[in-house]
Amino acid sequence: MPSLPLRTALLQSSGRPGVVAENLAALDVAAGRAAAAGARLLVAPEMFLTGYAIGADLRRLAEPADGPSSDAVARIAARHDLAVAYGWPERDGADVFNAAQLIGPDGSRLAAYRKTHLFGDFERAHFSAGQQAVVQAEFDGVRIGIMICYDVEFPENVRAHALAGTDLLLVPTAQMHPFEFVAESVVPVRAFENQMYVAYANRVGREGEFDFVGLSVLAGPDGVARARAGRADELVTGDVDPALLAASRTANPYLTDRRPGLYTSLT
Repeated sequence: MPSLPLRTALLQSSGRPGVVAENLAALDVAAGRAAAAGARLLVAPEMFLTGYAIGADLRRLAEPADGPSSDAVARIAARHDLAVAYGWPERDGADVFNAAQLIGPDGSRLAAYRKTHLFGDFERAHFSAGQQAVVQAEFDGVRIGIMICYDVEFPENVRAHALAGTDLLLVPTAQMHPFEFVAESVVPVRAFENQMYVAYANRVGREGEFDFVGLSVLAGPDGVARARAGRADELVTGDVDPALLAASRTANPYLTDRRPGLYTSLT
């Protein structure tokens, strides 16, 4: 891992649901602000490019992983010289997936992930479930993993990332009321028990039947929030510190003290 921290920015916003061009413009502005603050990585929320609660428009606005919106994000990343992670509906044949993608500062596609745990009737009606739990990419010497919102609430899911060596887990999110405790408590605990950083970037405000709660957080391996947003549109930054991560992993024996032979009933 590198010796220098990886400054990470979290964009907390719902953009303008249903209007991809305006959401790309908002992402461009946020990328400029993040870069000016010294960030090398910007994380936007779940379904940021299209909006979340837009019903049948999800299928209409869905694009492949290498579609025109991906190209637009690549230009944004290159223009501001930082990596960008964002959510969008991915079309693949007859299927539409709730997806997230990480684009590098050179515009290359570093990793793409499809949500594996669909939440509620809304998502099950509109999306197919992804089948790959652990997706990773190397960026600035940091091993980055991706999952989406509800996925992080399954401890086995995050532990799989820990065992695969993920240093920083990106979680584009659409977390709604009354589940504030996930952002406030569950995410820092996931970071602590798995000895990693977790970047949880949420939508905010009312959208359709949902009331998104904000509270985006970058949690460290000690369970402490390095950045925390409130309940309005916001851009927050925090550092992923390799030195702290290494020291924390040395001091905390969770992963080395595991006894996998006792857990076979989990699978």
